Amino acid sequence: MKSFRIRAVAFVASAALLALTACSAGSGTSPGSTTGASQSLAIGLVAEPASLDFTTTDGAAIPQALLGNVYETLVKLDESGKIVPSLAKSWTTSPDRKTYTFDLVDNAKFTNDKPFTAADAVFSINRVKTAWTTQLKAAMDVVQNVKALSATQLQVTLSRPSNDWLFRMTTRIGAMFSETGVSALATAPIGTGPFKFSKWNRGDSIVLQRNDGYWGSKPYFNEITLKYFKDPTALNNALLTGTINVIGTVQAPEALSQFTSNDKYQVIEGTTNGEVLLSFNNSEPIFKDIRTRQGIRQAIDHKALLDTCFAGRGKLIGSMVPPTDPWYEDLTSIDPYDLAKAKSLLQASGAAGKTLRLRLPTLPYAISCGQVVKSQLEQAGLKVQIDQLEFPAAWLTTVLKNADYDMSIIAHVEPRDLGTVFGSTKYYTKYDDPTLRQLLAAADTGNEAAQIDNMKKAARRLSEQAAADWLFLLPNLIVADKNLTGLPQNAITENFDLSRLARS
Repeated sequence: MKSFRIRAVAFVASAALLALTACSAGSGTSPGSTTGASQSLAIGLVAEPASLDFTTTDGAAIPQALLGNVYETLVKLDESGKIVPSLAKSWTTSPDRKTYTFDLVDNAKFTNDKPFTAADAVFSINRVKTAWTTQLKAAMDVVQNVKALSATQLQVTLSRPSNDWLFRMTTRIGAMFSETGVSALATAPIGTGPFKFSKWNRGDSIVLQRNDGYWGSKPYFNEITLKYFKDPTALNNALLTGTINVIGTVQAPEALSQFTSNDKYQVIEGTTNGEVLLSFNNSEPIFKDIRTRQGIRQAIDHKALLDTCFAGRGKLIGSMVPPTDPWYEDLTSIDPYDLAKAKSLLQASGAAGKTLRLRLPTLPYAISCGQVVKSQLEQAGLKVQIDQLEFPAAWLTTVLKNADYDMSIIAHVEPRDLGTVFGSTKYYTKYDDPTLRQLLAAADTGNEAAQIDNMKKAARRLSEQAAADWLFLLPNLIVADKNLTGLPQNAITENFDLSRLARS
């Protein structure tokens, strides 16, 4: 959720970019070059960040813009999902799988001109435990001790073996900060990345500039503007008129034909890890009865919903695991659409005739799919009241923080977020299942085979217990100028990697 990633949401959710017309390069300009004509790019996304500080503010829009672009991590994911070097050029693990020793690059520096050293890594990891306030910080609890062995060598000791910890270091909790650069994270981020923050026009756009002091390969574009559109038609029109160069997250897939039939554009379609979740507030009495939860799931015709609210694009999955994770199984056969059975279950649980508040973020897919959910649940005997909450601020506060809702719809885009969303009663789903927590713990501490086996069991347990309903998995749909290269086929990380973009 996106943020959420929620990539809740979200991605949970996405962003959009304002109007900058891209200037073409001189004939001698190549990706990574800083010579030639000025290179600028405008990308359209959805869901502007509420803040630029992901240490205290949830939501996927912040890491989407800043992670990997402004902030870097010790390790990162490649396009296949493999953990590869970043600020750490290599690492070793002790035989007991509890101690990690990282050898760091020696030429990275922050945009405040401070060199990046192992001391900054110690500060950043410890700060997750002491200063972060989001639910994601819990992934760092397993760290027992962290110390700098030298300026370029870091040692991290865990309290127990954890398969998940190194993976989490590829996400926002692994971001490296300068101790002298954290005083204004909400408005002035400072990192070691290929771009540096330039300005934020609230309600409109974020501008990033190429970091010409970057330690790695220099980006092709010297300025990239991200502009945020709430209306999918306006987003599409911005590309058609040349105001932007990329639609980073297509919100109206039914309108794709206007781009596929035009040779000025390219359309990329891949997959994401953004599970569009119909979440239940499991702390409420009505949802404590499994028959209510199962009845809701069986009242929803998922294929019809996908065809209606997202033009049939996306994938039906049946639980909180995308196909790009090694423990994926198709669980759509659990609680399949059966209106008669749904009515019977809701009658038996006493939920029939009750009114449920479906509190939706003002995101196009959520509003569109929410109308379908309301119609299908009312056919099964429930009453559904839709409330639209401005996203991100109102939804994050009302639903994610205060759990003041009965049901909601949001795309949880953070990678491998099953445990985050359902493993703690502190999260907004308020799901409490000791068996699930035992499976997650066994998956984290076991060998690779045990991890896969227990994560499969955890995903099946979630589905069989109807902890929520998984409407579909978002596709990665991008439309861009024909000559733009470096766009991701699949979106399986929290960030939109801007450093690989170039013009052919």
